[in-house]
Amino acid sequence: MDIDSDIHHQNIKSSNEEGTSMQTDSNDSSNVQGNSKGKEELSESMDKLHIEGSSSGQAGTSSPNFRRKPVIIIVVGMAGSGKTTFLHRLLCHTQASNIRGYVMNLDPAVMTLPFGANIDIRDTVKYKEVMKQFNLGPNGGIMTSLNLFTTRFDEVISTIERRADQLDYVLVDTPGQIEIFTWSASGAIITEAFASTFPTVIAYVVDTPRASSPVTFMSNMLYACSILYKTRLPLVLAFNKTDVAQHQFALEWMEDFEAFQAAASSDQSYTSNLTLSLSLVLDEFYKNLRTVGVSAVSGAGMESFFRAIQASAEEYMETYKAELDKRRAEKRSLEEEHRKENMVKFKKDVEESRGGTVVLSTGLKDKGDTSKTMMDEEDGEIQEEDDDEFERFSEDEDLIDEDEDEDEEVARFSF
Repeated sequence: MDIDSDIHHQNIKSSNEEGTSMQTDSNDSSNVQGNSKGKEELSESMDKLHIEGSSSGQAGTSSPNFRRKPVIIIVVGMAGSGKTTFLHRLLCHTQASNIRGYVMNLDPAVMTLPFGANIDIRDTVKYKEVMKQFNLGPNGGIMTSLNLFTTRFDEVISTIERRADQLDYVLVDTPGQIEIFTWSASGAIITEAFASTFPTVIAYVVDTPRASSPVTFMSNMLYACSILYKTRLPLVLAFNKTDVAQHQFALEWMEDFEAFQAAASSDQSYTSNLTLSLSLVLDEFYKNLRTVGVSAVSGAGMESFFRAIQASAEEYMETYKAELDKRRAEKRSLEEEHRKENMVKFKKDVEESRGGTVVLSTGLKDKGDTSKTMMDEEDGEIQEEDDDEFERFSEDEDLIDEDEDEDEEVARFSF
């Protein structure tokens, strides 16, 4: 009985071991399939996010070093459109959604910010000191402060590059005077520096209640169109303050010209006629433009805004980056041609001189004439000096003659 029970226990143990081995084999195969699926999903997400593998990573390593670039969102808009409040809402949304954001302030004249900026122009340039030192007004002080900050902008780019793996978005707040940033040299340098390194998108904020007037709406559209062609970057129209007035009327005006014409026909002024003429020109501009209705106070439309930003970033990688690289290559080729022309001209000058001394042209016609004029000037100076000496000696002689006459008179009347 004991022997039979031992045999029975051994059979049960072997069957259990076989079952566990089969389970481990099935688990290993499922793990392999799961790993392959995870790798495929990771590669797809890399393609979507444009992640580039590091060149130092070796094949077969289980933990390669990935590097991705954050999307730069430059917030611009008219004064009073709510740019700073809108950027604060974007920052709150990123923190609530576990999106890694970085904030940069480029407005030197702002007194207080509702958020903490990681990079602040006020830490580098003192706006009031610039106004005092250069005797400038408010707009001139803002522009000069931006120009001074731009001279150190390479450090800003390097700072963001060092944190590129830890960031998803970089939110940039601009001055309230939109023309100072968009049409100044410093604004162009900042946008080009961002666009040449990171995917960059322009977010144009529109004051929706004020844009209910056809003339104000058209002025905003013209400014947005000019910024698009000036920066050559993707642009997203953000109709702000939708908690006060909805933006459906703006979408209807952009899609249907007759609706905008009916709204503008109520005013028979010159500006309304000009607005109707310009709306026909901007019809093509409306077709390739992303629009989103948002509210900086209630937070409505944030998800739609970030979806539009992501689509614009993908468009930048597909279209705008190629155009930017093409312009950069053309500029580099022009500089190379100019350098070659200077080298050819230098070699030609060296061959003509045959190693001799090269005399630079001074603008005078003839060397003999120059020497003659120099000799004439020297002779004139010598003659003037002789005349002065002659006059001086003649005066001394007159004094001597007068002294002799006085001596003769004294001798004549002496006893």
